[in-house]
Amino acid sequence: MKKTVLREYAKLIVRCGVNVQKGQSVIVYADLDQPEFVQMVVEEAYKAKASHVTVEWNYQPLAKVHVRYQSLKTMTTVPEWQLARRQHMVDTVPARIHLISEDPDGLKGMNMAKLAKARQKTYPIFKPYMDKLEGVQQWCIAAVPGKAWAKKVFPGERTSVAMEKLWEAILFTSRVTEDPVKAWEAHNAELRNRCDYLNNLGIRELHYTADNGTDLTVGMIPEAIFCGGEEVSRRKISFNPNIPTEECFISPMKGKAEGIVYSTKPLSYQGQLIENFFIRFENGKAVESGAEKNAELLKTMLSMDEGAAYLGECALVPQRSPICQSGILFYNTLFDENAACHLAMGMGFPDTIKGHHDKTLEECRALGINDSMIHEDFMIGCDSMNIDAVCADGKVVPIFRNGNWAF
Repeated sequence: MKKTVLREYAKLIVRCGVNVQKGQSVIVYADLDQPEFVQMVVEEAYKAKASHVTVEWNYQPLAKVHVRYQSLKTMTTVPEWQLARRQHMVDTVPARIHLISEDPDGLKGMNMAKLAKARQKTYPIFKPYMDKLEGVQQWCIAAVPGKAWAKKVFPGERTSVAMEKLWEAILFTSRVTEDPVKAWEAHNAELRNRCDYLNNLGIRELHYTADNGTDLTVGMIPEAIFCGGEEVSRRKISFNPNIPTEECFISPMKGKAEGIVYSTKPLSYQGQLIENFFIRFENGKAVESGAEKNAELLKTMLSMDEGAAYLGECALVPQRSPICQSGILFYNTLFDENAACHLAMGMGFPDTIKGHHDKTLEECRALGINDSMIHEDFMIGCDSMNIDAVCADGKVVPIFRNGNWAF
């Protein structure tokens, strides 16, 4: 891939993604697959007047080694320096860039029960720091190719060809054109128009149906609004948290979901794939689930904490989205969630509450925003999906017909 094109992508992530401010520090989280591109991102952050850029590297095989050999006691012991580091982040509010390239099957064989227990023990310790940064930080998740990931997406190609094809797919779906910033301004404007229409309906419930058996009704929070694309932090800084993105999303009312929903794409969770699964809801809670592959892992996910069995997001994505039209199954939630309508189990988004900047986190959750240590998107959209909005005045308005917008 031409370095000039990659430089434009790096600039898009820094300028339009996190929108680095003069004097702000930046943390880049990355796997070991694309060090040259990580260097480009760091350079672009400094050109945007970042004061200091830190890179934190991740390596899946090493993560497996840690879980295998560390005792559960060691995994759940949080040293003081880690808490001091979290407090430093609260005090300085760095911008966060996540560059993902991990192998979808890279953690296969890991002791997931042990890892789940460790996360359940440490999450309450880290949660107060995370809550203080909720809605304050700018952050952006973007992707770069990894060899194992590329071969998973394009299994019939040589590694070099697969890597190049995955680069092309990432750049195309991320709207890295001759003027990426202008392309994103137009895209954000379209998403805002969609959200404005939905918000003016006064939606009380969304009813999902599809030929695969999906029949689910989800209740909305009266104060909640649909959001999409560009967001604004509590410090009045605009940013784009996901590159790419195609969704108009909202957080539903905790405890308001009835029926059954079937997945239409694999879910990559903790480095493993959960495939062909269903979840059935009663009184908003997932009470039954099943999967052709990794059914126990799905059950583990849904039992991580009390909120893990409740919905945190409803997202609308048409089948006409560029990612869906590419015909590529990415085996990566960042892309696959933007190819189809999806739901998320776990944590909801306080910033979907109208006027959230003037409310505390506790006030947003009291209105019905779900709280959990997980937020896991899973895809339910398909060519036969219909979605109806039941409005506050009792009117039923078609939102989706045959997998695409009905307006």
